[in-house]
Amino acid sequence: MNRTTLSLIAGVGALAAVTGFATLSAPEATGTDTAKAAAQLPVERTSLACPAPSTSDLAETTYTSFTPVTEGTGSEGKGELKSAGGGKAGKPVLEPKEPGSPVSGESSGGEAPALMGTAEGRFAPGWTVQETTEVTAGAGRGLLGVNCSAPDTEFWFPGASTSDGRTDYVHLTNPDDSAAVVDIELYGKDGALESTVGEGITVAPQSSEPVLLSTLTDAKETDLTVHVNVRSGRVGAAVQALDDEAGGDWLAAAAEPAGSLVVPGIPKDATAVRLVAFTPGDADADLKVRLASPTGLITPAGHETLHVKPGVTTAVDLGDVTRGEPGSLVLTPTDQAAPVVAAVQVVRGKGDSQETAFIPATRAVGTRASSAGNTEKGVTLSLVAPGEAAQVKVTASAGTEGGTAVSKTYSVKAGTTQDVEVPVPSGLKGTYALTVEPVSGGPVYASRTLTASQDGVPAFTVQTLPDDRGTVAVPEAEQDLSVLQK
Repeated sequence: MNRTTLSLIAGVGALAAVTGFATLSAPEATGTDTAKAAAQLPVERTSLACPAPSTSDLAETTYTSFTPVTEGTGSEGKGELKSAGGGKAGKPVLEPKEPGSPVSGESSGGEAPALMGTAEGRFAPGWTVQETTEVTAGAGRGLLGVNCSAPDTEFWFPGASTSDGRTDYVHLTNPDDSAAVVDIELYGKDGALESTVGEGITVAPQSSEPVLLSTLTDAKETDLTVHVNVRSGRVGAAVQALDDEAGGDWLAAAAEPAGSLVVPGIPKDATAVRLVAFTPGDADADLKVRLASPTGLITPAGHETLHVKPGVTTAVDLGDVTRGEPGSLVLTPTDQAAPVVAAVQVVRGKGDSQETAFIPATRAVGTRASSAGNTEKGVTLSLVAPGEAAQVKVTASAGTEGGTAVSKTYSVKAGTTQDVEVPVPSGLKGTYALTVEPVSGGPVYASRTLTASQDGVPAFTVQTLPDDRGTVAVPEAEQDLSVLQK
C-alpha cells in the first residue's frame, strides 16, 4: 500500500469520525479523479468549555445555550452543560430543548464552577453558549462576557497585563477523561519573559485551572501576549482581565496568526482604544492601519502604520479613534505579509466611571454565526465588510421564555462598519439569540455588544461572531477495495 493510499484512507476516516459518514473511491483506470465535489454535512458532536465566571460574592451570572436550526441533522440528539469535576454522572446545569430556541440558567456569588459540555446530533451544529456576569463593585466591576470556547491545542491572547492595578488569570478547562499538559509563554515589550513556572502545567481530567499571570513572572508589563500551547490533550482557554479602577472583562483568544486582520465593532462612544499586536514569525510585520467607518475606510491621523518586531508585543494608543461613530480596525500588510495576532482594549466612560472590554481580531462570519444572551435593550450588532459590499441576513430567535423568531436583511457597503438596528422577537420574554448569515457579496465580520448601566458606569462587553463551523466538507465517494491491492 503506497503513501498516497494511506493518506487518503486516514483523511476520509477522520472526516467520518466528525460527521458519521464517509466512503472511499479509487480513481478510474484512466487516472482521472472522478470523486464528486465535497458535500457540506452537519457536524455530529460539539464540545464547549465555560470558565469559572468570578470570585466576587457580588457576581450574578447568566448562561445561555443556543443551537441554530440546521438542515440535514435528523431528529435525534441531545446536549448538556455540567460543572467541571462533576464527572459523567453529574447533574446537568443546562440542557438545550429545541434547536432555534435558547435556554438559560443562572448562578450567584463567587463559587460558581467552570462548566463543560457536549452537544450531539441536531444540537451540535453551531452550538454556542454565552456566559455573562455582572459585578457591581470591586476589581473588575462591570459587565463581563465570554463565549464558551471549543477545546483546542493552541491559543494567542494579545492584550493581557501584569501591571499594577491589573489582575489577569488565564483559565484552562480540560473537558476530557485524561490529563492535559500545558505551557504558558509570556511576551512583553522586550520579548519573551523568562519563566519556568509556566512550563508543564497539568490540568486534571474534567477540571479547570485558573493561573494568575503575575505568579509566572516578576515583570510588571502593561501589555502582554499570552501563548497557551498544549503539549498533550486539549483545553478551553480564556483570559480574565480585572482592573482595580477601570472594570474588566474576558479576553477571548485571537484569530490564528495571519497577514491581514479585522477587529470588528469598536463602540462609537469609546473614549480610549489601545491596539496590541504580536508576530510569532521570524520576520518583522509592517501593517497598514485603517478604520472601517460608516462611510468608508479612513486612516487614523498619526497612526497610519504599525511596525511589529518578531517575538515582541507592540501596543499603540489610538485614543478616541471612532469619534462618535462605530468603527472596526482593518490591518493589512504594507508590503510582504507576516503572521500577526491582535486585539484592542476599549474603554468607555471617564474618570471613576470607566469600564473596559476587549475585542480580539476574529475570523469572518463565513457561512453562519450566532450570539446568545441578548436582551430586549442594550444590544448592538456591528457588521463589517472590509472589501466588497455584502448583504447579510440576521435572525432573532424566539426568547428563552417565549416569543416568535423574526429575520431582517441588511446591506453593508464596501469598506464600512454598520451598527444595525437588530430585530427583536415579537412577544419576547427572556433573552434571545442572533444568527448572522451572509447572503451575497464579500466577506463579513461581526461583533455583538451588550451594555448596562451601573450607578453611572457604562458597563459593557463585546463578543465577536466568527463562523460557527457547523458543517464539514465530506467528499462523496464509493468503496473499491481493489485500491488496497496496488
